Amino acid sequence: MPVFEDNTKSIGRTPLVRINRLNPGSPAAVYAKIEGRNPAYSVKCRIGAAMVWDAEERGALKPGMSIVEATSGNTGIALAYAAAARGYGCALTMPDTMSMERRKVLAAFGAKLILTPGAKGMKGAIAKAEELASTDPGKYVLMRQFENPANPAIHEKTTGPEIWDDTGGKVDIFVSGVGTGGTLTGVSRYIKGTRAKQILTVAVEPTHSPVITQTRAGQPLAPSPHKIQGIGAGFIPKNLDLSLIDRVEQVTNEESIEMARRLAREEGMLSGISCGAAMVAALRLARDPAHKGKTIVVILPDAGERYLSGALFEGLFEEVEKMQAVV
Repeated sequence: MPVFEDNTKSIGRTPLVRINRLNPGSPAAVYAKIEGRNPAYSVKCRIGAAMVWDAEERGALKPGMSIVEATSGNTGIALAYAAAARGYGCALTMPDTMSMERRKVLAAFGAKLILTPGAKGMKGAIAKAEELASTDPGKYVLMRQFENPANPAIHEKTTGPEIWDDTGGKVDIFVSGVGTGGTLTGVSRYIKGTRAKQILTVAVEPTHSPVITQTRAGQPLAPSPHKIQGIGAGFIPKNLDLSLIDRVEQVTNEESIEMARRLAREEGMLSGISCGAAMVAALRLARDPAHKGKTIVVILPDAGERYLSGALFEGLFEEVEKMQAVV
């Protein structure tokens, strides 16, 4: 392994692992790209580092300045770790419905956290971040993860090639939840463009807030609250290239939570709720006879530790919390 000059340089090279017990007898093989193995434990570490590097290269981010961004958690954590590693301040706005673990991790990295009303979703957090950045443009740099081109670019440069190399170019179906759209866009650009292979790109979104489906059908957008933290922001991000999407799979809160629990118990992968959502979609595709012999790669965006106090593990820890030592 190389020696990295700072922790932002250690992104990527995450493992691709076959799904076994969750996918018995299916016509297609499913492989999970475990992004919780990044330096701050989510796929967003890639874009956190990349957006900071890009801002530095453009001269927009200089010593003594602070990063500002709206986040549902993982991008904020990624920016907070990158800011700490590179020596910048970091202020983040986040809906108050996100998990307590997210708040604590942000504080541990030294970031300033500003909570916004959960009912306003990511739009409310974005508005607050823009307001803060406008107070002193010489001090704050707004990262704009939903439209920053450095976001999909890092996935085109790293995530896509990793998937291609690890499968020997045999990937046929790519499954990804959509938050900013960067992962789906960047990976698909690399495989469909650079490698000229016409894979099936599948976007995963919440049943309760199906704005991608609505957009593709030419319907008015009707976003709604849901429990799948990290995807389904309630609007179409500029970083999401809709032309690359071949299919959309909708997943419910309940399906996502149950699958995330099963990933831990049956595959040994402690994962977040959006990981469960993506896996639900991947396994649906794997069971389709039309996909016999295909190789499906699904992104598992993060690790499960930052969900311990939320809906994902609700009611599962009562026994261990009440346990006493046996004499």
